[in-house]
Amino acid sequence: MNIDDWFERGHVALITGASKGLGRAVAMELAGRGLRVALTARGNDELERVAAELAQRTDVLALPGDVADLSHVHALVVAVEERFGRLDLLVNNASTLGRSPMPALQNVSPATFDRLFMTNVFAPLHLIQHSLPLLRDSGGTIVNVSSDAGVNAYPGWGGYGASKAALEHVSRTLAAELEGSGVTVIVADPGDMNTEMHRDAEPGVDLSGLPLPENVAPALLAAIAAPRAAFARFTLQALDLAAV
Repeated sequence: MNIDDWFERGHVALITGASKGLGRAVAMELAGRGLRVALTARGNDELERVAAELAQRTDVLALPGDVADLSHVHALVVAVEERFGRLDLLVNNASTLGRSPMPALQNVSPATFDRLFMTNVFAPLHLIQHSLPLLRDSGGTIVNVSSDAGVNAYPGWGGYGASKAALEHVSRTLAAELEGSGVTVIVADPGDMNTEMHRDAEPGVDLSGLPLPENVAPALLAAIAAPRAAFARFTLQALDLAAV
């Protein structure tokens, strides 16, 4: 299927961590294709600026809050259903490093580990749990944004990487449990990017040679549109866009 044929005008996407980085870039791409978008992020002012920009292209719902806040997740899904009446695509992009700079595993505290797994694993699962009735109705797609740190061992990235490895296993199991429902699950590894989060992860490291999120976002749309089974894992920067 051609990428331009997959995204239907009027369909609805919910994107977390949408005020900056990859989340913002993906929202821009989807809005440009005529999708209506629901956005959430912790930064209220930044989210409002993104929403105002997107509102020139499409119908936008922006609700600031922390996805690790269980009441916020409930309110978010209720707001999406009341505003749009459907949900076709859920992009779980929001995540945390836990601490910056990131500590070696021998120095990771229980509080940091709890925060990593709450925000990077349970929060996206909790949002999926609330969104599933809408996604089942539409035969929708779930995208969980992961990292190569979830499959490779990098000093200092152990806590974050462990949470992303857990997210990937949750994603695979969820896909197996949803097989036949029409809902599919994608794990997307965007690769290294020049983002604020990466700068926080490695303070002082020159990231100018890395791609910007705007350069990577089209690959995520290509991954969503690509023929696949109930589960697929994509390394976005290695994806052949010409093949989709």
